[in-house]
Amino acid sequence: MKAIQTVHPTGLDTLRYADIADAKAPGPGEISVRLRASSLNYHDYMVVLGAIPTPEGRIPMSDGAGEVTAVGEGVREFAVGDLVVSTFFPAWLDGVDAPDGGFSGVPGDGADGYAREQVTAPATSFTHAPKGWSAAEAATITCAGVTAWRGLVADGALKGGETVLVQGTGGVSIYGLQIAKAFGCTVIATSSSDEKLERLKALGPTT
Repeated sequence: MKAIQTVHPTGLDTLRYADIADAKAPGPGEISVRLRASSLNYHDYMVVLGAIPTPEGRIPMSDGAGEVTAVGEGVREFAVGDLVVSTFFPAWLDGVDAPDGGFSGVPGDGADGYAREQVTAPATSFTHAPKGWSAAEAATITCAGVTAWRGLVADGALKGGETVLVQGTGGVSIYGLQIAKAFGCTVIATSSSDEKLERLKALGPTT
């Protein structure tokens, strides 16, 4: 299969488009996924530039979405044909704090990511994509969407009628804007670009 890999010295100009071995058949507790989309986050950019050190040959991109093509023994939550989206911390199944190990298991960072055609991984590496979403839409959730949700809702206890400031037009800000509007909040958006502010207005900020 095709994949993108980093090459030292790491940089945009040294990325390698490579042929690598196809994903193996899933073992117990694993699923195989045909990847259809991946979204680019600033975290991925830092990996590719070498600001976040990774071994040579690392496959970047922390967020991926695609179709389940096979399930291993014991997997009950997924079936062939399901549209799934990756999880950022595959070993963080519950609780407030992430398990020990930091980013060692994060795709595209401590482990290979989703800039490839297919993957076999533990079933906890994926969750169901929202119904009605395309793979491209679902692939934006993992890093930016969950970060905005945790900041505003899980940690921030967002309530309707509050005022929310979103800074810039990156993925987290765009998700934050939409979450806040869905809660019935007043949203103030800032950007250094008038053009980007016009695009934000289409998403419904109050000011």
